[in-house]
Amino acid sequence: MKILIVGGGGREHALAWKAAQSRRVELVYVAPGNAGTAREPGVKNVPIGAEDIAALTDFAAREQIGLAIIGPEAPLVAGIVDAFKAAGLNCFGPSKAAAMLEGSKVFAKDFLKKYRIPTAAYAVFTEAEPAFRYLQTQQLPIVIKADGLAAGKGVIIAHTAREARAAVRAMLSEGKFGAAGRRVVIEEYLQGEELSFIVMAAGEQVLPLADSQDHKARDAGDTGPNTGGMGGYSPVPLLDASLRDRIMADIIRPTVQGMREEGRDYSGFLYAGLMIGADGAPKVLEFNCRLGDPETQAILPRLKSDLVELCLAASVGRLDQIEVEWDPRAALGVVTAAAGYPVEVQKGDIIRGLEGKFPEYIKIFHAGTKEEEGYNIRAHGRDLCETVIPGIVTAGGRVLCVTGLGANIGQAREQVYAALDAIHYAGMFYRADIGHRALKWG
Repeated sequence: MKILIVGGGGREHALAWKAAQSRRVELVYVAPGNAGTAREPGVKNVPIGAEDIAALTDFAAREQIGLAIIGPEAPLVAGIVDAFKAAGLNCFGPSKAAAMLEGSKVFAKDFLKKYRIPTAAYAVFTEAEPAFRYLQTQQLPIVIKADGLAAGKGVIIAHTAREARAAVRAMLSEGKFGAAGRRVVIEEYLQGEELSFIVMAAGEQVLPLADSQDHKARDAGDTGPNTGGMGGYSPVPLLDASLRDRIMADIIRPTVQGMREEGRDYSGFLYAGLMIGADGAPKVLEFNCRLGDPETQAILPRLKSDLVELCLAASVGRLDQIEVEWDPRAALGVVTAAAGYPVEVQKGDIIRGLEGKFPEYIKIFHAGTKEEEGYNIRAHGRDLCETVIPGIVTAGGRVLCVTGLGANIGQAREQVYAALDAIHYAGMFYRADIGHRALKWG
């Protein structure tokens, strides 16, 4: 069977790497992929953008793709699954109607309210002045969210009234996020411990995956601007069997049942970003209609079961007959970013150290990378040699995710940071405290 992974980030590299291990797979295509997927055994890149639905559908039909797995949210929200299924192709992911859980924060909040699924108090605005008046009645800090997709950067936690007003003004008056910011959700700020709870769904059949936690803030101590994610780990010490059961009963099952009642049957990965309060009660921060990034890079190294078999089982409504096997070891991944991230980033810098031999418990997933035909080594503006050397260069904000397996979070973390010492590129930075919340549990 041939597999198609749509996307070009770290999540898609992890999906392709895991799919290629399936006994049922002869070749994995990734569109468009990155330098890491280009060098992965059994994997081949295809130069088609993740949002070019027509070209992807044509390619999948021509190559007789047996299963497509969609990585990023934009093509899902745009209806790629509907297009593939109309062409008779097997595609794992939610329909356009179901992907509204991520495509519109207003839809998601209204849905949560309708089905009495616990979440933060909120209000929705399309004009700045009413939003300003509402802000005057609310406690700080407060959360301002653009309604639509904003590449993981449409959520602002405002700690002062000035910051809150500026966020609203930027979205509603200045068009910072374009169409995505024409409506905003102003939301109560929840405190507690955050975790990512991801399941595979097929209608009302639900299969939980390993729990995980990411670090969205750019800087140490969970400070600085919001990002797509600077690292993550699995499992989460906070999540015991009792809390897992509560999340399934209070959040996940009501969600898939509610979507069915809405005529939006959910099939695919469903990601619930949760806040666990001091009282132990979970509340929904957000829904994503796909696997998280970088959570995927921590979850999939622990998956011992066949990913492709799981997706195929979901596609024929057999998820309730499947048991998943997990590596008992912990996994932790640290994202390296490019200079300027998450605003305007520096690209084209040579990445050195990737050619080195790393231990079997270390896996380096690529995100913003590409292969260059060659480069000249330079110093002080002069060529040191005339030889053109093939190499990998930075091509995005988040560049790599170095993931390690260990007996516990602490050991996995030590091994990842040791591996990071061998990798270098201009402007490279990463957080030195990934996993700090897990370590406090001992």
